[in-house]
Amino acid sequence: MKTMMTAVAAIALALAGAPAHAQGASGHSAHAPAPAAASAALSEGEVRKVDKAAGTITLKHGPVPSIDMPPMTMVFVAADPAMLDRVKAGDKVRFAADRAGNAYRVTRIEPAK
Repeated sequence: MKTMMTAVAAIALALAGAPAHAQGASGHSAHAPAPAAASAALSEGEVRKVDKAAGTITLKHGPVPSIDMPPMTMVFVAADPAMLDRVKAGDKVRFAADRAGNAYRVTRIEPAK
C-alpha cells in the first residue's frame, strides 16, 4: 500500500511539473469575430411590452434564425434585466436571442437604425 501511495505521489508530482501546452497566436484564439457576422445575427422586432418586475420583454419579431423561430409575437426573458431600462413599448429594435432550457432569452438589444 505504501509503495502504491509513493507511486501515485511521484506521478502527480511529475504531471504537476510538466509544462502545459499553450496555444499560440496561430491557433483559433487569434481569430476575431467578423463585424458583419455579429450584425447579421441580430433579428428585427418591435417592443410590445416591457415587464421589469418579471424581467421579460414582449417582442413582435421577424425570423430569429439563432433559435429557429418564425415571425411572431412572444415573450422573452431578459438575460440582463438592465437592458429593459433602455427600451419601451413601440421601440423598433434589433436583438439577439438564445434558448436556455425552456426559456427563450434576449441576450442583446439595440435600437434599430
